[in-house]
Amino acid sequence: MMGLAAPAALAGGTALERMDTTDAGRQWEAVGRLDINGTGFCTGALIAPDLVLTAAHCLFNKSTGSRVDHQSIEFLAGWRNGRAAAYRSVRRAVVHPDYVYNQAVSSDRVRNDIALLELQHPIRNTTITPFQTATRPRKGDKVGVVSYAHDRAEAPSLQQVCAVMARQQGVLVMSCDVDFGSSGAPIFSFSNGTPRIVSVVSAKAEVRGARVALGTDLGTPANGPLADLHAELATGKGFAMDPAPGTSRITVGGARNNTSAKFVKP
Repeated sequence: MMGLAAPAALAGGTALERMDTTDAGRQWEAVGRLDINGTGFCTGALIAPDLVLTAAHCLFNKSTGSRVDHQSIEFLAGWRNGRAAAYRSVRRAVVHPDYVYNQAVSSDRVRNDIALLELQHPIRNTTITPFQTATRPRKGDKVGVVSYAHDRAEAPSLQQVCAVMARQQGVLVMSCDVDFGSSGAPIFSFSNGTPRIVSVVSAKAEVRGARVALGTDLGTPANGPLADLHAELATGKGFAMDPAPGTSRITVGGARNNTSAKFVKP
């Protein structure tokens, strides 16, 4: 198992900006709430007119560990105060082939905690533009996150300035403020003034008493977790639910790994 070393300095991010109005959220309409089986929600983002990027653990029932029927998931693009810019059901879903669901959160799990949802019908709305993805950011790069959460479920919030604190074997450690419901939320870089997705929120953690966000490194278009998911779709997978994993390959005990990082699922 990979250890997560604590960064020497913990950078504080800016406060969350709640985007309650259409004008405030106009640039972020391709971020939406994923309503899951009427019992919970995650955050997802369009990366193509018919593809939503989110976290793999959003597709599992946290009580039973079984896969959620993707037909029970609805993507609410730009959800704000009871209305969405577009509503779409899910045609099929794929999780990373190396992902193993387990209640204990660890760096091993975070590394592959990524999923793609193919929508029943593409979203071709002129106000909803899918986001491009970008190669992995470097330590110290500024990033931002747009997410829903349990205490802000009716409108997205933006934290535009947080930072990549560490990048270790496929896991990004970031100073972004996330909470329950933020799972799957897109992490953006802002190179050249254009937001591009570089990760999704997998878990929150504490390092030396400070709250941090953890996410997978998406890799490059040709190689990495996101490329693996596109390959899964290309081979026709995702129409039926994968069987629930039997035994976990994660060797961490409880909610703490063998370093100073204490993991918590958002």
